[in-house]
Amino acid sequence: GSLTVELDRLGYDMIGVDCSDEMLNIACTKKEQSGRDILYLNQDMRSFELYGTVRAVVSVCDSLNYLLEDADLDACFRLVNNYLDPGGIFIFDFNTRYKYETVIGDDVIAENREDCSFIWENFFDAESGLNEYDLTLFLKDSESGLYQKFEELHYQRAYALSEIRELLEKAGMEFITAYDALTREPPKEDSERIYVVARE
Repeated sequence: GSLTVELDRLGYDMIGVDCSDEMLNIACTKKEQSGRDILYLNQDMRSFELYGTVRAVVSVCDSLNYLLEDADLDACFRLVNNYLDPGGIFIFDFNTRYKYETVIGDDVIAENREDCSFIWENFFDAESGLNEYDLTLFLKDSESGLYQKFEELHYQRAYALSEIRELLEKAGMEFITAYDALTREPPKEDSERIYVVARE
């Protein structure tokens, strides 16, 4: 949505891929409001298809943590490698095991804002590396002023940087570097999110 529009504004030809109709509707609304010409595709990142190769692929908002099996992450990485131009760049982020286990694991996070409130319940299984989170949202309807309740159940998997690197290389990509989120510093033991740069 917002990142895609901003990169388009900077002069990049953008293609957005998501398997959620709701997220694509939000992205299309932002595209229309911005007046940008962006192609959005409703596809799963384990089986996406593009119309040709691209110079870069960017995946943010811990999307890859939603791939719960090594085979799923491998399939995604192989497709990215396939659709990148020679020497093309892949940039992505992922939440770390430290974040799931220590920061949000088996904890409840709640926030009350003017237009919405949420309750976010986390359950981390150390053996499988899976984090289940139950999200309850209360969103204010702009017309009636009443709040609607929405419930979502999400599963994410914690990956170690070493696992990510191994799967990238297995898929034929070159691991370039990794950063602690929003810094130029190398990842630390207490990094909650890591950004990775790889090359076709």
